[in-house]
Amino acid sequence: MTVQIVEFIERSVQGMTEPFICRGNDGEIYFVKGIGATRKSQVFEWIAGNLGLELGLPIAPFEIVDVPEELIEGSAELIQLGRGLAFGSRKQVITELNFAGISEVPLELQRDVLAFDWWIRNGDRNLSELGGNPNLFWDTTVKKLVVIDHNQAFDPEFDRENFHKLHVFSSIQQSLFADFDRMQKYSENFSRALGSWERICNGIPIEWYYADKEMTVSADIDINELLEILQKCNKDEFWKQ
Repeated sequence: MTVQIVEFIERSVQGMTEPFICRGNDGEIYFVKGIGATRKSQVFEWIAGNLGLELGLPIAPFEIVDVPEELIEGSAELIQLGRGLAFGSRKQVITELNFAGISEVPLELQRDVLAFDWWIRNGDRNLSELGGNPNLFWDTTVKKLVVIDHNQAFDPEFDRENFHKLHVFSSIQQSLFADFDRMQKYSENFSRALGSWERICNGIPIEWYYADKEMTVSADIDINELLEILQKCNKDEFWKQ
């Protein structure tokens, strides 16, 4: 059942899309990305988040949420949120992963995230001693990683060199990219995850394919093009650095 947004709390100052912090009728707080975040952002979040769950990654819980007309009516601030169905990531009591905390993350999970980002062409998970934006959080109470934000995935200009230099888990990349058996196993896992492709795409609201609320202007989202990117995991050149 779709979560209804009942209250706007504030605008987040973090993240490229600066999501809206809202309360749902389930009592949970959500970071909501509406039409102002771009339709591609919403679609990419939905697809990548679901694929991550298929692979067993600790993706932050997310929902499709419904923003009622009466909530945004008369508010210039909420124009970019927009009415209708939006992407909502549930807020949790967690802290952003810092450089010193990388060693707390199990090596296998580091590899899983590194491989996943390579697969979906996500160059937006960077962190070094000089800082960065890992889009990863750490639950200190249960010592658990939380993975968020995939709006920059499926990058047509994905820079492999920068990925290897800047990714938050770049220090362990040789344990992935120099291990043929491990790469093969990941490719097999990715292919299995794509078995849910139709189900995932069927869950995308029809309005997300349009740039306007009247659904008259295409948002120029080609689902088949995204699938072609993901299916490259079965090609010999997929793992080439």
